[in-house]
Amino acid sequence: MADRTESGQPGQRGGGKPVSRLRVLRTERLTPHMIRVVSGGEGLSNFVPNGFTDSYVKVLFGVPGVTYPEPFDLRAIKAELPRELWPKQRTYTVRGYDPVAGELVIDFVYHGETGLAGPWAANLRPGDEMLVAGPGGGYAPNPQADWHLLVGDEAALPAIAASLEAMPADARVRALLLVENEAEQQPLATKSAAEISWLHRDAGDDLVAAVRALDFPPGTMQGFVHGEAGFVRELRGHLLNERGVPKTALSISGYWRLGRSDEAWRAEKATFMA
Repeated sequence: MADRTESGQPGQRGGGKPVSRLRVLRTERLTPHMIRVVSGGEGLSNFVPNGFTDSYVKVLFGVPGVTYPEPFDLRAIKAELPRELWPKQRTYTVRGYDPVAGELVIDFVYHGETGLAGPWAANLRPGDEMLVAGPGGGYAPNPQADWHLLVGDEAALPAIAASLEAMPADARVRALLLVENEAEQQPLATKSAAEISWLHRDAGDDLVAAVRALDFPPGTMQGFVHGEAGFVRELRGHLLNERGVPKTALSISGYWRLGRSDEAWRAEKATFMA
């Protein structure tokens, strides 16, 4: 079936994935540094959920002053325009999707007026346009696992929150979350008997040390470890080599790297995480 655009014409494309041209419905400041953007509109019919709790989209940011051809096709743009005119992309987890209400929810980390996506999200108003390509993804809680380990920072918090919501009631879960301070904690809903530990940077807490100190329960573990690449790489070695967790039982990746732009991190990610 052909992808559908807002006008009902065959598909807009973003690097091989359909592009949804959405409108902002509302925004909410969840914490001092987390902004929720709820979008919808006719273009949401282009969005097909994939069932993963780490489902993500590429938010596309056009270069100011550049008019892109319609229908929007990122592959054609890259073929026809110089690199400096290509839209910038940032990857964000789909925090929620409600087909009945016609809403797509994405949470943005806000570090003040630095960077691209955070300031943009902070200044959005109802009716503003939002272009997203996707979704992608690859992780969802496996009900056959004996227990689940969820580890991450603010960048991974939306996926971990979605994963907790999807856990079956009898799931055994340990979740360790690193945020700046107590003000950045969020209520997390789950049917499971999850043990959720919040760690705070301003108190000197360390995710790697916290995971190393855990007593792992017996049985098969499924792990989700995402966030800043430095701690993710350390925990990857710890879980695979010291704990003997099979690679197939882990979803583990650096979402970002301290001191690197998104473009620079994507260029070196494969080498750094090898």
